[in-house]
This record gives sequence, structure tokens and C-alpha cells, in this order.
Amino acid sequence: MTNDVNAWMDNYERAWTSNRPEDIRALFTEDAVYNTRPDDPEAWHGHEEIVKEWSGDSSDKPEDWTFEWTLLGRDGDTAFVQGLTTYLNGQPTYDNLWVIRFAEDGRAREFTEWYMARKDTPA
Repeated sequence: MTNDVNAWMDNYERAWTSNRPEDIRALFTEDAVYNTRPDDPEAWHGHEEIVKEWSGDSSDKPEDWTFEWTLLGRDGDTAFVQGLTTYLNGQPTYDNLWVIRFAEDGRAREFTEWYMARKDTPA
């Protein structure tokens, strides 16, 4: 699964950079759930909502951030990823933890993120 996680993460960064609906859709199953925080009552459900929320007016521009990540571990179809998102436009730097549950075809069926701004960056 490590190679699958690496490929998925490469595709995630590609979608984050392009904000193209087809790149975003390619990451997720049609009925996927994207949680922007654990147990999120406003989770994004399915391709159309994920694309809409991801690529809305507040979407990140590729020149505004850098991202590093490490695979912390995996258990069956679930991967745990630690990330560091550094914004270059005055926003805070964020430590990230992602839990990605994969379908058999390698797309995510569920994605949950935790993020926390670092104290040493502007709020």
C-alpha cells in the first residue's frame, strides 16, 4: 500500500495545485466523505460537493503554499499521513494529520484531516 499512498499523495498535491475538478474527482470514490475536521457535521459528501467546496472562492493558490508529508503508518485500507503546510502569503503554518481510508481501486472513500496552526506564525 505504500506505493499506493505515495501515488495518491502525488495526485492530491497535483489536485491542490491545479484545483481542476477532474483532478479532485480522481482522488475520491463517487460516494466519498471528506471531513475537514473529525466528526464533522458539515462533511463534504460525494464528488460534486467535494469539488465545489475544494475549488470555491477560498481555495488555495499554488503559489501561496508549500507542503511536506510523511507516511506515519497504515492499517489495512487506512493510511496515516503527517503533513506540514507552509503558507507564503502571511497565513499560519499548519501541522496536519490525515487519515485516509482507501477503496479497493486506490481512491479515497473517506478522508479526515486535523490541522493546527503553529504558534510561531501569524494568526
